[in-house]
Amino acid sequence: MKKLLTLSLSLLLIAACGAQKKSKSETSGNPLFIGNYADPEAIIFDGKYWIYPTYSDVYEKQVFMDCFSSDDLVNWTKHEHIIDTAAVKWAKRAMWAPAIIEKDKKYYLFFGANDIQNNDQVGGIGVAVADKPQGPFKDLLGKPLIDKFYHGAQPIDQFVYRDGDDFYIYYGGWRHCNVAKLNKDFTGFIPFEDGEVFKEVTPKGYVEGPFMFKRDGKYYFMWSEGGWTGPDYRVAYAISDSPFGPFERIGTILEQENEIATGAGHHSVIIRPDQDKYYIVYHRRPWGSHDGNNRVTCIDEMHFDNNGRILPVKMTFEGVKANPIKKKK
Repeated sequence: MKKLLTLSLSLLLIAACGAQKKSKSETSGNPLFIGNYADPEAIIFDGKYWIYPTYSDVYEKQVFMDCFSSDDLVNWTKHEHIIDTAAVKWAKRAMWAPAIIEKDKKYYLFFGANDIQNNDQVGGIGVAVADKPQGPFKDLLGKPLIDKFYHGAQPIDQFVYRDGDDFYIYYGGWRHCNVAKLNKDFTGFIPFEDGEVFKEVTPKGYVEGPFMFKRDGKYYFMWSEGGWTGPDYRVAYAISDSPFGPFERIGTILEQENEIATGAGHHSVIIRPDQDKYYIVYHRRPWGSHDGNNRVTCIDEMHFDNNGRILPVKMTFEGVKANPIKKKK
């Protein structure tokens, strides 16, 4: 009996040491969380990481959105149904590609809905508001913010970018991208100096999914190419001195990799300026899967060369190491 007790204690000690060792080298893993989620918008709010994805399913079942939060990029908490079509009376299906931004202690969630195919249909890009990052979100306008095709851009795949005191919305499917300047309460737009409200900024190769960030005084404009249901979905980028371009395509930085995944795209970027660290958050389709909606949310580090060019991203199953944010006192 004594020998059995000694053996049991030894096994427990070994297990405890193993668990401790694992926690020290723990990574997020890819995908980040269970379920089919795509088009992730990742951001930092109040010392936490947040991801707002599309629930990936047939259009008629895309009637709600969840979000996820984390203190360290490794452990994620799911917040269910932060918005749904019950809260947005004009939205019936295909709630897509959320974008979110904080302003004056309010959180504004922009989303596409209904997958409209022409100007006669009801739908487009809406905006909802909440007091907390996890919602619940309520429709701000009672109607879409953008409900028409301008310059050929389907009103989907919006991204809201803050540049100083100004807020711009970049959006568009069907191989066209527009930018517009939002007014102070996000209920409409401020025309540009030439009187134009929606200005086309489409780079060569653009399909959908715009994203922008600023580094060392330069504007990095990113987008997705290829077909979202196919293996060739990928991310490309340009660099400009202005948020309005011109955006000259530099190259592809994320695409399918054998034995890992296909259809890698529609991304966003988490930036830790205090560390000069950049994480690309994106969706991909598991290798061997041919189901268009089998898309999962993943994260990997993004690096730059000495000239500020983005290096090709290596997709992994490991993901990234824990990186907690120090809370402000």
